[in-house]
Amino acid sequence: MQTLVTTLTHALSDIRAFIEQGGPIIWAVFVTCLLLWLCIIDRYWFYKVGFPQLAKSTIADWQGRRDHQSWRAYKIREGIISEVRLQLHARLSVIKTLIILCPLLGLLGTVTGMIKVFEIIAVNGTSNAQSMAQGVYLATIPTMAGLVVALSGYYFSVRLRQIADNETSKLADKLMLL
Repeated sequence: MQTLVTTLTHALSDIRAFIEQGGPIIWAVFVTCLLLWLCIIDRYWFYKVGFPQLAKSTIADWQGRRDHQSWRAYKIREGIISEVRLQLHARLSVIKTLIILCPLLGLLGTVTGMIKVFEIIAVNGTSNAQSMAQGVYLATIPTMAGLVVALSGYYFSVRLRQIADNETSKLADKLMLL
């Protein structure tokens, strides 16, 4: 138990040091990352818990209808499928936007970090290569963080879209026109 606490303490201090090195833009990347993962978890939760209940009630409502053959029944079926598709794809555009935002925030952090490097050059000249290298190193941290968040989120975004499309197709198949 003591080693777990020690390990967690070291991990948190490493994270704190990373955030301090990256500057204030890292906080924006962190908040964006948090929102991104909350949306991803929400979608997975909906697909596993909420959607099966919605699908059952939708299928039961459809099967309870007398008319499955008319033009009106076809349009009602299309409307039901469209409504379910909207619910399945909800927040996917938000996820996509947050994924696009992460590298841009990282780039903003790099630009602000490079401005600091240029300030060091303006004050000290080019004689202090070590401080310039340290500044460039610190300037690239936000970009790395933004790219890591975006790449990890992109995988799940594609997967969520596939799940939504597959579930929509399955439901459409179950809502047969007789």
